[in-house]
Amino acid sequence: MPKQQVQLRVNGVGYNLNVWPMERLLDVLRHELQLTGTKDGCGEGECGACLVMLNGNLVNSCLVPILQADGAEVTTIEGAAADRDIARIQTAFIEHGGIQCGFCTPGMVMSALDLLKKNPRPSEMEVRAGLAGCLCRCTGYVRICESVLKASQILQEPRSQE
Repeated sequence: MPKQQVQLRVNGVGYNLNVWPMERLLDVLRHELQLTGTKDGCGEGECGACLVMLNGNLVNSCLVPILQADGAEVTTIEGAAADRDIARIQTAFIEHGGIQCGFCTPGMVMSALDLLKKNPRPSEMEVRAGLAGCLCRCTGYVRICESVLKASQILQEPRSQE
């Protein structure tokens, strides 16, 4: 099957790309657009390292054929940096030990951002459920959950002149 044209917006920028029809969104992001914050973990949708927002929904980009993203809006961890809340979430991860090797961190942060947008004051069990699709081989999850709970508190505080 020959390459096909797709149009998508990634992090607010429009792209017209010539791609293989069954190429994964993950590979297009990493190799065509050089957005390497989205990680290639398991390739089976089990680890969450490749999480991105696709039309406002959190998805495993390793499971999305690029043709399904034609005409879509995609936000990667790099694009999420424009969200003022992301810096506060990342700070909470750093300060509370939710980061070790960092491989899972982009997916964890994207998942936390999505969770906290939907549920600004989650319980520990809700955080655990919200992060259930993300695997970390380093931290044991306790510090990751603590990081998200702290981020929830921080996001409730009035903003200073940032």
